[in-house]
Amino acid sequence: MKTSVYLNRLSFKVSGDLSFTPGFSPVIAANALPLTVLTVSQFTQDLSLRTTSLPARPGKPLKRFFSSIQRSITGLKPGKNERQPRSRGNSTSNNYPKLSQITYTFCCFVLLVAVGSSAVAASNQRIQTSSKFSAADEAFLEDLEQRSFRYFWEQADPDTGIVADRARTDASPLDQDHHNVGSVASTGFGLTALCIGAERHWITSTQARERTRNTLRFFAQNAFQEHGWFYHWLDIKTGERRWKSEVSSIDTALLLAGVLTVREYFRDDREIRELATKIYERVDFQWMLNGDAVLLSHGWKPETGFLKSRWDTFSEDTILYLLAIGSPTHPVSSRSWYALWRDRYRYAGYEYFTTIGVPLFMHQYAHAWIDYRQRRERAGDRIDYFKNSINATLAHRAFCLTLAHDFPGYSSNVWGITASDSEKGYVAWGGPPRDPAIDGTVVPAAAGGSLMFTPELSVTALREMREKYGDRVYGRYGFVDAFNPKTGWTDSDVIGINVGIILLSAENARSGNVWRWFMRNSEIPRALQRVGLR
Repeated sequence: MKTSVYLNRLSFKVSGDLSFTPGFSPVIAANALPLTVLTVSQFTQDLSLRTTSLPARPGKPLKRFFSSIQRSITGLKPGKNERQPRSRGNSTSNNYPKLSQITYTFCCFVLLVAVGSSAVAASNQRIQTSSKFSAADEAFLEDLEQRSFRYFWEQADPDTGIVADRARTDASPLDQDHHNVGSVASTGFGLTALCIGAERHWITSTQARERTRNTLRFFAQNAFQEHGWFYHWLDIKTGERRWKSEVSSIDTALLLAGVLTVREYFRDDREIRELATKIYERVDFQWMLNGDAVLLSHGWKPETGFLKSRWDTFSEDTILYLLAIGSPTHPVSSRSWYALWRDRYRYAGYEYFTTIGVPLFMHQYAHAWIDYRQRRERAGDRIDYFKNSINATLAHRAFCLTLAHDFPGYSSNVWGITASDSEKGYVAWGGPPRDPAIDGTVVPAAAGGSLMFTPELSVTALREMREKYGDRVYGRYGFVDAFNPKTGWTDSDVIGINVGIILLSAENARSGNVWRWFMRNSEIPRALQRVGLR
């Protein structure tokens, strides 16, 4: 079926073979660019005002509904008597355009999809608590998650719990400069991974509790902290500062996300609960404001004091601000939420808020823990952040397809660029717009980190990468950090935070577990309430 459908403000161009599977995007052949994907949920959202007002007994109102859809498709203007509702006794049978059999059938299909989707949504507290994958997809994701979990189990020191910043794909030793360098952000992902591993029985509950206690004890009692904030990079054995790194606000926030996740997953364990609470409540968010009323600093160094940069634009920092606003001991004002600058952006028909030029991960990290589904701001730009990240992902995929002329390795099923290694070193690239550094490198964490947003498109991309490139890109810890189909370069490393976002996003897409565990912390719903995200 090849057609263009215009509904309200949105335009969907459907090109190729279109088929619907409940809960998933249609499969659309990429024979036209730019490519815009029409999902059932996107299609029905624009019909919601119409379908929710339909009477229980169809009749003339139902015919009016069909006519309005036909006008959306064909561009027909309404009959003159349609502009104002008529009284029950007046006949309007001659005032409506006649419906062709094809249009009538199409409208019936749309109505069934809309009503069916609404019924499914109404049966859950949150939209799609978990996505429905095929048996083959489930088997693939189970394997991918288990390999990703293995990274956090094997690449963490069992005594301190600190997780390595990166590792070789085959677990062989790193060079001296990277040897034993740990990341507090990776450790936040690692604590969450322990919950996933225990839940899926890859390790025992006893093993998970022991590793969790050791990690929390170290950060509560031994690791250097300044007003509760931790260094970005630490020695995994001793906790000493590495690379003269800063005391990092965002990396500490990602650690806290893991700390609060284990607090709720092991909530029957008094020591875990008390240690986690101590670590969170000790963080002085007001101190990190460094005199500003609303904007937090990027960090602090003992040699030079606070960094000049502030978290003043929309990014992964939304998790930092919600932790700060919800803090029971050192909260910041809810005005901080609306102080962030948000760029309104449109690409290939997808509208979303972003900070122009940032990698895709900034639309992913906060969502790994915070359940933004079915929430919209009551002030400001009134953003639905979950839908926003869906559109950001779809725009990014469409962007990658436009690069295929220069880099044939990109295709409808092999796509994704986010901060990663490259042949020239680590690059914080992304798009749209096009970063001049882009060289055809594919980063699996881009599609993998969006499994919770675009489950079918993302799992299809990941499976294609594994099937097409095999052991070259898929190994002990899941996917390599990056590879370049054009040049043949393949990274020798994996990076903890990229492995982590794939793991957490996959788990949320399959079960919603991480969202459920993290959102049980009362401080988070309180923060959402304070900023008006309801």
